[in-house]
Amino acid sequence: MQEDSNPTKEYLFEYISKSKKIPELISKQRFSDAIEEIITNCYDKILTFGKREETVSTLATGLLHYLLTNSMLPSQRKVKHLGIDIDIVIPDLKTLKKDPKKSLIIYIPKTNNVRTIQEKMEELEKIQPEIQNIWTVLCEDMDIKRRCYVLEKQNSSFSKIIFDIAQFVNIAGDSKFKILRV
Repeated sequence: MQEDSNPTKEYLFEYISKSKKIPELISKQRFSDAIEEIITNCYDKILTFGKREETVSTLATGLLHYLLTNSMLPSQRKVKHLGIDIDIVIPDLKTLKKDPKKSLIIYIPKTNNVRTIQEKMEELEKIQPEIQNIWTVLCEDMDIKRRCYVLEKQNSSFSKIIFDIAQFVNIAGDSKFKILRV
C-alpha cells in the first residue's frame, strides 16, 4: 500500500535518518529519550506544514510506527474492523477479534474537537469493549475521561507511550512478546 507524500512524515524520517543520536538511543531501548529528542528538534518545524492538530497527529503516527517497528512490539496500522477505522491496534486485529482484553487500540485524532473525539471513542468501544484498552494521543491536554497521551513541545506525556505499550503487551500478551525490559 503506497501512502501519499506528507511533509511532516518526510521531515520526521529525514531527521531520523540523519541523526546519529536517535539510532543510539533506540539501540539502548531509551525510547522516551528518543521521542523527546525528536519532539525537541522537529516539533516547531512540523507546525509550519499545516494545521497543528493534523501535523501533530501525523508526527505521532509516524513516530509510533517507527518506534513500534524498532522496539519489535507487534502492531498493525490503519486497519478496519466491522467498518470502523483503527489507527493502531496492538498486537493485531486477529487478537482484538479473539480476545479484546489482550488488545490495545491507539486513536490519534486529527482534531481537537472534544465532541468529535468522544464520538470516535464511542465507535471504537463497539469493537473494543475493554474501554481501558482504548488510548488516545492528543495535540493538547483536554478532559476526555480516558487514558491519553499529549504530544506537545513542552511537558509531553507522549514520551512514555512506548514504555506503557510494552508494559501492556508484557502483562496482557503472551510471554513470547516480552521484548522490552519494563
